[in-house]
Amino acid sequence: MKLQTQKVFTAIVFCSLIFTSCLKDVGHKTYKVYTPVIEQTSTLRSKVKSVSPISVSNAGKLFVIGNYIFLNEKNMGVHIIDNTNPSNPINISFINIPGNFDVAVIGNTLYADCYTDLLTIDISNPNNISIKNVIEDIFFDKRNIAGYTTPVGSDITDWNSKDTVIDIEIGEGQGIWTKGSYVTNGWVGGGVWLSGGNVGSASSSSTGKAGSMSRFAIMNNYLYAVSNSTLNSIDITNLQQPIIASKQNIGWNIETIYPFKDKLFIGSQSGMQIYNVDNAMQPTYVSAFSHARLCDPVIADDHFAYITLHASANICVGTQNELDIVDISNLSNPTLVKRIDLTKPQGLSKDGNTLFVCDDDAGIRVFDATNPANIELKQTLPLLATYDIICNNGIAIVSAKDGIHQYNYSNPNNITKLSKFGY
Repeated sequence: MKLQTQKVFTAIVFCSLIFTSCLKDVGHKTYKVYTPVIEQTSTLRSKVKSVSPISVSNAGKLFVIGNYIFLNEKNMGVHIIDNTNPSNPINISFINIPGNFDVAVIGNTLYADCYTDLLTIDISNPNNISIKNVIEDIFFDKRNIAGYTTPVGSDITDWNSKDTVIDIEIGEGQGIWTKGSYVTNGWVGGGVWLSGGNVGSASSSSTGKAGSMSRFAIMNNYLYAVSNSTLNSIDITNLQQPIIASKQNIGWNIETIYPFKDKLFIGSQSGMQIYNVDNAMQPTYVSAFSHARLCDPVIADDHFAYITLHASANICVGTQNELDIVDISNLSNPTLVKRIDLTKPQGLSKDGNTLFVCDDDAGIRVFDATNPANIELKQTLPLLATYDIICNNGIAIVSAKDGIHQYNYSNPNNITKLSKFGY
């Protein structure tokens, strides 16, 4: 009897093993499914026009020329602000430019990105601007977002989302279960991204200053514009009829460009690159300073480059948040001399020995950089969501999420706030 019981038990175990290896289970997962909203580029371009001034709701990059501030409203266009009196800036007009993040101005000519295109705009009359030239698809990388690529002549302008429940058949060794839920991520339905997160300077001599977050730089009758992987050299001898002179692949995840004398300092998520513009049409590579994969604006002077590195949940995968000071006296061998931990630094600007760093919600960090190897934090100006900054003749112009804030730093030991312009 005991032997018979053992045989039955063995048979049951054997059958269980067979069925375990053959049976499949069904899992259920709720996803946030994003599908792109696509518009024709020609339709988007028809929306470029002057409108009455609007309030600032999501301030972006800065450009300053003469008494005027050009402030990007992220993804929407450009505010034109009369800053003759920094204590009382006046909102003149708004240029509606869909998909805009960058701006540069020379004389009465404004250059701006409109999704994948570069627009040349006559701003002689800020209340009645006109498009003079379009270089199409120069920023072609913007047609590829989250793995979805649009045809030439169309752009992704937004994303619709909805919750979708998917039944997933799981065989042995397939899938991962944790805490009773099936975990996966990827593509479903032929190209729909499944994710719980976000998808994401009158005359040719009249030029201005861009902030360190800019992807545009004007130098020697050329506009240099970087995309995700390309350095575009654009001849603007005829200001309103620019011509692409050359294109160079300069790596990947390029973010910013900063001109200083005969050099271009290019920030990427993996490091800083230095290019010489002795040949303005075809800048030549000099050297690079590598760092962890982080978002990276950069500025420079004769002897040092100042780089802010910050982590971003949606873009940059690193964890550091810091200011790096790099000795560039030997351009062929940039060398780190100082590293300072910060909160989440972004734009930065320097005038003389005073260095300003936008440190997100921590405010504006003000450093004495007389000795860059032993740089000293002097004070922090309280301000939320700081982004970009330009030091201009004793006035620090700061872009924060809620608008523009201006400070008088003519006496670095007694910095005073002049105004706030926004909503």
